[in-house]
Amino acid sequence: MEATSLHVDERGLVAELALKPHAAIAPHTNPNLAYLLVIEGGGFVRVGSETARVAAGEAVVWPPNVAHAAWTELTPMRAIVVEFAPAAEAEAAEPLLLEGGAVASGAGPSSAPTAGPVPADGALAPEPAVLPLDRRSPEEEPW
Repeated sequence: MEATSLHVDERGLVAELALKPHAAIAPHTNPNLAYLLVIEGGGFVRVGSETARVAAGEAVVWPPNVAHAAWTELTPMRAIVVEFAPAAEAEAAEPLLLEGGAVASGAGPSSAPTAGPVPADGALAPEPAVLPLDRRSPEEEPW
């Protein structure tokens, strides 16, 4: 696995992951909310006790403190990981530039105060009633 950090500051991290065939990110937890955005290829992800196949153009939410993992089988996968800093750190950061104007962190385009991010529950989207053949794994998880 290769990881390239694109940007790190008090608001979080953006990194590119490149997983070769049969590569894995072992199950682990993280105190921050993170998004995994698959940009090329595909593989598998686990969030809590749920496992799903992902492909280019799909995204997964890894909630804080929920065990998660990713792996590939026969094909490589490239993904962008966006990790958000805890709310207290993000609020202390400099203002963000949104829609052409500076607004305080946590404020939307209308500049109305917000209650902050909605907590995630750590579940994957429900699977369709009939899975396409390319969505079934002939192998079990690599660990």
